[in-house]
Amino acid sequence: MTDREIPEQYLDGYARILAEVSATGRRLTRDEIVSRRALGEQAADAGYGLRALISAHLSAARTAWPATPGTADGALAAVQQVVDAFAEGYERAQRLAVRQEEAARREFIDDLLYGRSDLGRLAERAERFGLRLSQAHAVAVAQSPASYDEGDPVPRQVERALIARFGDRSILLTTKDGRLLCIAPGHQDEVLTHFAKQAHAATDGGRVAIGRPQPGPGGVVQSYEEALNALELAERLDLGDPVLRAADLLVYPVLTRDRQAMADLVVDTLGPLTTARGGAQPLLDTLTAYFDSGCVAAEAARRLSLSVRALTYRLERIHKLTGADPSDPAHRYMLQTAVIGARLLDWPAKQL
Repeated sequence: MTDREIPEQYLDGYARILAEVSATGRRLTRDEIVSRRALGEQAADAGYGLRALISAHLSAARTAWPATPGTADGALAAVQQVVDAFAEGYERAQRLAVRQEEAARREFIDDLLYGRSDLGRLAERAERFGLRLSQAHAVAVAQSPASYDEGDPVPRQVERALIARFGDRSILLTTKDGRLLCIAPGHQDEVLTHFAKQAHAATDGGRVAIGRPQPGPGGVVQSYEEALNALELAERLDLGDPVLRAADLLVYPVLTRDRQAMADLVVDTLGPLTTARGGAQPLLDTLTAYFDSGCVAAEAARRLSLSVRALTYRLERIHKLTGADPSDPAHRYMLQTAVIGARLLDWPAKQL
C-alpha cells in the first residue's frame, strides 16, 4: 500500500499554507496544525505509507517553490512545520491501531484460554492470529519466580528464537498470569520442545510444562489446563525435571481422582508415623528418598546426608510402626502410593 499514488485530499490546503507562512515568516496557526494532524490520521487509517506521504509533500513543495513568495528559509520552515504536524497525526493513528490490535489479541487469548465465547466465533477470530482451531493444538507453559508481560524482554527473546528456527508455523507466543505460553499445532512437537529449551534458559531456570495435543476449538484450553496442572504437581511433589510433559504425569490425577480414598490410604498406612519422635515428616522424607532412588539404600542415604546405617534404622522404624516393610515388594507398592498421596495432599502438614 506504500507505493500507491497519494490522493490530493491529503495535501488539501498545503500550497496555500506554504505560500502564507513563507511570505510572512509566521508559524502555523493552531487550526492549521490540527488540520494537518487530522489529514495524517486519515492517511494512516487509509493504509498509506508514511515515507510515500512525506515524499508527496516534498514533491508538492518543489512544484510550488517558484511561485512561493518569501525566502528559502521561510519556505523550508513551513514545510518542516507541516510535515511535523502531519507525521504526528499519522503516528497517533498508528499507536491507536496498535493498542486496538493488542486489546483484540488479549481479549482473544483470554477467551481462548478460559473457554469463553462461542467456539465457532472463536475459531474465526483465531485465523486472524495464525491459528486454525479445526486441528489439534498443544500448549507449553513456562513459569519462573519472575512475572512477565508480552512486551518484556524475555518473551521477545524467546519469540525471536522461535521465529529464527521455525519461521511462521502458525505459532502463537503470549503471556498469561505472568507465565510464558506457546501454542502450536499438535503435530509440531519440535516447536514446543524448542520453546521449552529457550524459555528455561531465558527465565534463569524456570520450569516448563507441555500439555497433550487436544483437538478442536476447545483443545487449546484443555492442553493449557493440563500444563498448569503439571506445574502444580511438580511443585507439590518437588519434581526436579525442568521440562514436564502432562502425558508422563497421568498417573497422579488417577491417584487423586478419589480424594477421600487416597486420604484414607494415607492415614491408615502412614498415620502411625505421627507417633515417632520428631513426628512423621522425617520418616516420610526417608521413604520419599528411598523410593525416588529406586530403593537403593546407599543412594537414599546420600540424598538425605545420612549414613547407610542411619537410613536402615529409619526404615526398620517405619516397618515397626506401620507394619509394612519398605524393602518388601509385597508392601512397597502400597507404601509408595501412600507416600505419593501424602505429598499430593500435603500431609502431615494438613489434617485429612
